[in-house]
Amino acid sequence: MRPAWIVAAILVVAAAGRLWRRRRRVGARTPVPRVPRDRRNPFGETGLVAGREIRERLRGRVFRVVTALLFLAIAAIIVVPTLRTAGPPRATVGVVDGSPALDDGLRAMARRVGLTVRLVDVPGLAAARSALRAGSLDVVVDATRSVLVDTSPSPTDTSARAAFVRAVSLGLGALGAYARAGLTPSQVAIISGAKPVAIVSLQPAKKPTTASETTALLGVILNFIVLTQYLTWTLMGVMEEKASRVVEVLLATVRPLQLLAGKVLGIGSVAMAQAAALVVFALILGRAVGSSFVHGAAPLVAAATLVWLVLGYAFYSWVYAAAGSLAERQDQVQSMALPLSLPLILGYIVSLVGVSSGSPSTLVKVLAYLPPTAPFAMPALVGFGLAAWWQFLLSVLVSVASTVVVAVYAARVYRRAVLRTGARVRLSQLRRAPSTTR
Repeated sequence: MRPAWIVAAILVVAAAGRLWRRRRRVGARTPVPRVPRDRRNPFGETGLVAGREIRERLRGRVFRVVTALLFLAIAAIIVVPTLRTAGPPRATVGVVDGSPALDDGLRAMARRVGLTVRLVDVPGLAAARSALRAGSLDVVVDATRSVLVDTSPSPTDTSARAAFVRAVSLGLGALGAYARAGLTPSQVAIISGAKPVAIVSLQPAKKPTTASETTALLGVILNFIVLTQYLTWTLMGVMEEKASRVVEVLLATVRPLQLLAGKVLGIGSVAMAQAAALVVFALILGRAVGSSFVHGAAPLVAAATLVWLVLGYAFYSWVYAAAGSLAERQDQVQSMALPLSLPLILGYIVSLVGVSSGSPSTLVKVLAYLPPTAPFAMPALVGFGLAAWWQFLLSVLVSVASTVVVAVYAARVYRRAVLRTGARVRLSQLRRAPSTTR
């Protein structure tokens, strides 16, 4: 019979061996540690990656500089026109040897050119010249001889004051001709009161620009600026993570699709926040300075613009992110950025020309249903009232479906290419290559 201590030792060794084998099997089934889910973040690992991207973008110097420049540009666009048109143009006109009839004629000429005048009687030409040099008078009318100004207007000067000077010069010349022709006052009155004949046009007159068209123009420009800026950031962000090998650390705890989706979601959130801040700033500043640039902005067109800003970023962000996983150097990124931006540039230029011309072409109507160009063409059609609700919805559905297809393909490219280093990865190399990540 064996001693009791030998039996106990055998049992302890057997239990330890069994425990070691169990831990080994568990370790084999879970070779990669997982990040514990943050219960405060409903998006899990994707939300953590998105939060990381948001913090990095908001802290970056480039973001602050670009945002400040955009705010300054919008402020200049809104404020500068109000400075140039702070009120109707005014002029102080000195009259030498005047009469009530001459004063009425000068006021009538000023009204026709949009100039507000204040008439001042001047005792003589010497006093008139002194007042002109001192700046107290803008124009002097000598009823018997000429029109005096401090600086003669150039032939290309189209201001109201220059138009008034030319009109007075022609009017005084005509009065002198009437006097030399010996016309009676009644005959002069008939000639002076002649009304212009009707202008008949073979083509319809161009309608004035409406608030919806102005809003559409601003929307096209805003979408292009925001999309080009943040899509480039997406491309550069993926490339920099791959080049610095940071992505290898991240993929040890986060799945590739979660990492890619978090990056797209984080950068997109910053883009939408910046666009919303710019719109709110423009509306508040426009109301504060009394600018007509944003007065009467069409809410429907503004909403359509923001919808297509979101859809445009959702479509292009996957493409740019996948392209970033193929490169690992700055020169490779530059060679990829131009082909990717060609649809953006095409849609922007065609839509901008269509909005500026006042009548969108057939090409704009076609591009409104293509996902790469719809973020620019469809807001233009909405601004002109040429897109019914079902057409807008159809274009949205086509863009959403295309985005899903592009996202699936982009995730596959990202998963296969993001860990390949040493040279630029080509799409042909990924067709039969196995995935390098889980």
